[in-house]
Amino acid sequence: MTADRSEMSHNEEQEPVVVRDRRRIDPVTGQRREPAPNGEEAQVSESISGTLDEEISKDVPAEESAPTAEAPQGEPAGLQQQVDELTADLKRVTAEYANYRKRVERDRESVIAAAKASVAGDLLTVLDDLERAEAHGDLNGAFKAVADKLVGALNSAGLEAFGAEGDEFDPSVHEAVQHSTSPDVSGPTVTAVLRRGYRFSDRVLRPAMVAVTDHEPTSAEPAAADENTTEQG
Repeated sequence: MTADRSEMSHNEEQEPVVVRDRRRIDPVTGQRREPAPNGEEAQVSESISGTLDEEISKDVPAEESAPTAEAPQGEPAGLQQQVDELTADLKRVTAEYANYRKRVERDRESVIAAAKASVAGDLLTVLDDLERAEAHGDLNGAFKAVADKLVGALNSAGLEAFGAEGDEFDPSVHEAVQHSTSPDVSGPTVTAVLRRGYRFSDRVLRPAMVAVTDHEPTSAEPAAADENTTEQG
């Protein structure tokens, strides 16, 4: 019991805890501290209910200890401008991609049509032989069935024959190899087809070889023309 009392009295006689402040910059003024003349450093006492950080925070002004971050001015407007620019870029890229797809599809269809037209053009001489055989009565039986299937397949692909007697002469699709005159026609008319013409879609693969007949005035027509001239005179 006596030993415990002596120990308690010894603890009460101990010196208080001292914390030495070794900071060279004064947290209050922000100025550089001058060393103490006796070589001792500034002391900060530590209380029972506080720590060194709490003591230091008491010396720092509230403005320095808790700086407030101000929101940048004009930030919402800048974000909206970026959104508008990105939206415009997306619309432009989308339109360019749509045009690219249309162009690719158009080119693909053009290549397919050209390939079909090339194959059909190589078979025109076969069609000519079939037509001559039919005109001579040699196209019959199994041979005729095969010929009909071939012609049907080419027509389904887009091949079209043209050139018939009585058509008006068109130099863009007709090739005139014979010429005659007759009062029975009113203008240049196809009177004989020597070889059929063929077109594939809107492309002429081969013009029709035809004989053309022009209008020939009769003997009464010049007399009537002379009488009209006399009356006008």
